[in-house]
Amino acid sequence: GQVKILDFGLAKLTGASVLTKSGSTMGTAAYMSPEQVAGGAAEAQSDVWSLGVVLYEMVSGRTPFAGDYAQAVMYGILNEAPVPLEKLEIDAPAALQEILTKCLAKRPEERYASAEELGRALAACLGPEESAAVLALLRPARFRRRWLVPAVVAAIAVLLAIFNLVAWRNGWGPFPAPERAIRLAVLPLANLSGDPEQEYLSDGLTQELINQLGRLHPATLSVIARTSIMRYKKSDKGVDQIGRELNVDYVLEGSAQREGSRVRVTAELIRVGDQAQLWADAFEREMAGILALQSDVAKKVAGALALKLLPAEQARLTNVQMVNPDSYDAYLKGRRFSQTLTPAGLDTAEKFFNLALAKDPNFALAHAGLAAVWICRQQMWITTPREAGPKAKAEALKALSLDDSLAFVHHTLSGVLSWTDWDWAGSVRERRRTLELDPGCVEALRGYSHVLMILRRPGEAMPPIERAVELDPFNAMTLSFHAETLYLMSRYDEAIAQARQAMAIQPDAPVAQGVILRSQHMMGRHDDAIAMARGIYAGRDPDVSVTLGRGYSSRDYAGAWRGAIEILIAKHGEEPGSAFGIAEKYMFLKDGASALGWLEKACADRDPNLPYINCDPLWAPLRQAPRFQALLRKMNLPADGTK
Repeated sequence: GQVKILDFGLAKLTGASVLTKSGSTMGTAAYMSPEQVAGGAAEAQSDVWSLGVVLYEMVSGRTPFAGDYAQAVMYGILNEAPVPLEKLEIDAPAALQEILTKCLAKRPEERYASAEELGRALAACLGPEESAAVLALLRPARFRRRWLVPAVVAAIAVLLAIFNLVAWRNGWGPFPAPERAIRLAVLPLANLSGDPEQEYLSDGLTQELINQLGRLHPATLSVIARTSIMRYKKSDKGVDQIGRELNVDYVLEGSAQREGSRVRVTAELIRVGDQAQLWADAFEREMAGILALQSDVAKKVAGALALKLLPAEQARLTNVQMVNPDSYDAYLKGRRFSQTLTPAGLDTAEKFFNLALAKDPNFALAHAGLAAVWICRQQMWITTPREAGPKAKAEALKALSLDDSLAFVHHTLSGVLSWTDWDWAGSVRERRRTLELDPGCVEALRGYSHVLMILRRPGEAMPPIERAVELDPFNAMTLSFHAETLYLMSRYDEAIAQARQAMAIQPDAPVAQGVILRSQHMMGRHDDAIAMARGIYAGRDPDVSVTLGRGYSSRDYAGAWRGAIEILIAKHGEEPGSAFGIAEKYMFLKDGASALGWLEKACADRDPNLPYINCDPLWAPLRQAPRFQALLRKMNLPADGTK
């Protein structure tokens, strides 16, 4: 006695996710209305269009607009008319063709105004008795404002009746499998200068091409992230092997060379399946026009892949600015050194970003680069949050004031809002904006997932981190973040398995190591937890490692950790950044009172790890304690655990 309406495409929760927000071009491509494809809002007539697509598919065995890739489908929706049923030799009432034509009108106002109106038109296609029965369903319901349900039920009943009739007449087989996005890897551009000092340029251009191509249309084209492709730099592996390892359809490879003020890039697009060269070209410009050169390559790749770009994408590739050559050159060098994530590398990156700003004080990307340097120093406890946080925020806000159209700018600001200001609403807003501008930004996907976990929204947290792993499968940090998310969901076995994958790439990956240790503790696997902890501390503090081994020799788990805590407090208890780790170890002892005391010290230090207590199962026993609730309020997190 219940009616359930199932969505044919992508459900939308307003405000829930950037991937489904109004105005985006997400959804099942073949069922999207022209106004949705163009980036407009989906109104009632959009649903009429989608229902018309389903009806056309039921009658003909194919969707009205088809193509090898989603972008080609979207182009057809905007510019082409569906093939009439008679040309497909479909035995269906002539009136049905008129209904399809009206449902699939390009202009919304030319379609049926409501589901009820469409239902009446469909009923007229049936015999007198069937039509009367359907029309009875379409009469106004006794309960006000519920007319839509019987109307849709009637429409679907008619659709099914017509489908059964026409399918029987035409003897259809199974429908084709749904299309999937093209997967592309941009291999590291070869440095043809002969000068190792020029590697920053070829690496930087590789990164920018990945960013440029990844923004074209994520529903159509997935581009593997930089970290996962850099393992193939100067590799002798063939395209076929690389394609299998990365699970990609196409590979873009080429070279970069700078001579004086001019830059030359060569590129060729290769299909992995048969290793056929689909396209090759060379591009040369003054360094000031480097952004235009990157856009030229992106447009050529789009053309070779038969991606018909939407107007907004065309405009983005066409309206590029000139840059100050010396400033952009210094910026690329800064980005290269900042990716080392070492104290010395961050110091060098800061110098190059400052050099870029000396050449062009209004270079937004350089200000964002400085903000990222300070965020890294804060997160790694190279600099205390109280010093690093304000400096990161000042640079991020300056970058935003100069250019709010850059994904990197919004990404750095989101980091400040999360880990310095504990402004969670602002952080979510900026992370969503980052992903609007650059849907393939792996760092933003990772961070967005963890912020959602901290806000206790696990159902929303998993899709972005899974997308990050898909785009960056050989990045130890990405795999570690995925493992952490699984751990926070209490999926301990899966978390350990994913963390071990991260450690296969980077044996000392700290996030992955921590995930395994805490998962083993939560599962009561004390032998494994002590062995893991001893391995971790062997490189950090051998005294702790030895004490853990000695204390656990008689299987005294609590005693082993008690001895380790004494050493940690004696050696590091007053150092900024130590309090949170000590608090965690007290939880291994189930000593909540001592753990709370050290958490309060971590809060005074504004430790970036502290917000995770809102979602980490390790801290669940303390959740209702007044001191714990007070900590949540200080971090602007709801003390009752609600969103």
